[in-house]
Order: sequence, then C-alpha cells, then structure tokens
Amino acid sequence: MLKIKRLMSWLTAAAAIGIAGVTFAQEYPNKSVKLVLPFPPGGVADNMARIYSQELSKAWQQPVVVENRPGAGTTIGAEFVAKSPADGYTIYLTNVGHSSSAAVYRKLPYNAEKDFSPVSLLADVPSILAATPSLPANNMKELIALAKLKPGTINYASAGVGTGSHLMGEYLKVLAGIDIVHVPYKGTAPAFADLNSGRVDLIFEPIGTMLPHIRSGKLKALGITTAKRSPVAPEIPAIGESIRGFDTSTWYGILVPAGTPPDVIKKINSELVRITKVPEIKERLLAQGLQPVANTPEQFAAILKEDSQRWTKLVKDANITVE
Repeated sequence: MLKIKRLMSWLTAAAAIGIAGVTFAQEYPNKSVKLVLPFPPGGVADNMARIYSQELSKAWQQPVVVENRPGAGTTIGAEFVAKSPADGYTIYLTNVGHSSSAAVYRKLPYNAEKDFSPVSLLADVPSILAATPSLPANNMKELIALAKLKPGTINYASAGVGTGSHLMGEYLKVLAGIDIVHVPYKGTAPAFADLNSGRVDLIFEPIGTMLPHIRSGKLKALGITTAKRSPVAPEIPAIGESIRGFDTSTWYGILVPAGTPPDVIKKINSELVRITKVPEIKERLLAQGLQPVANTPEQFAAILKEDSQRWTKLVKDANITVE
C-alpha cells in the first residue's frame, strides 16, 4: 500500500510539473523580452534586430527591446546571455562570430555549445573580397598569381583578430596556398578608411556593406565567398570558381540560454519562421544583402556544429590565438 501511495504521489507531482510547463509556454510572453545583440547600433545586424523586435512586439503584444552589448568578438554579449535566466525573456541574435570566437579565444566565461540552445537561423549573407583599385589584380586568378609571385607583399584588413573578416583571410591563405599579410584594426570603420586610401590592399566584408563601394567604383570586387554566385550581384564570380572548396558566409540566428523550456523555444521558433516568410520582411532583408532562411532548432544546431569544426581546424592550422 505504501509503495502504491508513493507511486501515486510521484505521478501527481510529475503531472503538476507537466501542466505547469504547458501553462508557462501558453502564457509566454507575459512581460517584456530582451533581444540581446553583441554588436553596436547601426549596421546589418542592428537593422535586422530592429526588424524582428518590432514584428515580435506586434505578434506577442509585449515589448521586445533590443539591447546592444558589443565588444570582444561577440563574447561580451554572449556571456550576458549565457548567464541570464533560461525563461525565454532573454533571446540572442548573433552571427558566425559565436562559433569562431569559441575557436579563437583560449578562455571564455561560457561554453559556446553547452550554455546555449539554438532556436532558428534567420538569414545567411555572403561576403565579398574587395580590393583597392590600385592593386594590380582584377580577379581571383590574378590575385593568386600575384601573391605567389610576390609572397608577403599583399595585405588584407580585418575588424580585429578572430573576427569573420580575419578568418576568411586565413581561409583564403590555406586553400589557395598563398602568403598574404593580416592587418587587424579595431573595427570595420578604420579598416575601410585605410582600404579606401590605399594603405591596405584587401578586405572581406558582407555583400550589403560592400556593393555601394564597388558600384561607385571606389573598390573592386575580386570574388564572393559562397560556392555559387549571389542573385543580388550575379556579375561577381564566386571564389569557389577559382579555389576549389572555398565556401563560407556569415549567418545570423537566434539562440537562448540553455535550459529554456522546449515549448517556449518552439513558440519563439514558430514566430520567427512566420515573420521571415512575410514578403515585406523578405524584401527588407534582401535589400541588405541577406538571404532569408529560417529553419528548425535541429537544423540550426547542425550548422553550429559544422561551423565549430571548420573554424576550430582553421584556427589550429593558422595558429591563431587570443588571450
């Protein structure tokens, strides 16, 4: 009889927990939500965050407030999110820097894999390898030939050690077998300033950022970083046309703290997928060079795993470290 009572008590408790979880998911959100962004105001990521925060606010009838926490290659924002309550009221819009930072930084105050749960990829954006007009190379084949003829004389700018623009440069060096010199800056703006003045030769930056400079003639495009040409700028060859296997891009997606209830993750995911499919939203994203994607948490998890493996190997091969 005692065993039966204990069993009944356990079943009652389990049922109560299950009901509470369902109720929580049904009520979510019943207060304002933070959308944390590890980048400063302005730029593609910030514009994207504003678009989704506005749409989520309308859908949920609760404020979704963008909170910019930039710095240290996305790690400041990531640490804040990792240490936030896992209740769905802190969501994180980040990019490929989440995976690359975990590979580059020796010590992080969080675990990039274990402390987060994927919700959805939102968009994918290729980068363009652009050159100053004075560089005597007009395409990838000419660049590779020039770099092999004069090793160590061509340089490329980045927004800092371990950033996407840095890793893409190292990726190019490894796959093309060339020696070009990395010149790190404290952000994209000073890197662009020196590129436009001819102090540096090359830079990798997202297509939406680069196209106005290229179409105005201030810079020239040598290639786009994905395996195939972009419909946004089909006139620019894919780097993969000249360098077999070269295929990388910058993704943007939503994560939440690990331990967030699955039903809440499902609810956030379904809303993000719905918003991404709205024709007006798709047009706004495409106008910034972003390719809308929106997928399942499982699909996004697979992308994160593949990215982590790619950048970890590259960082090891190129001997990149940041204390």
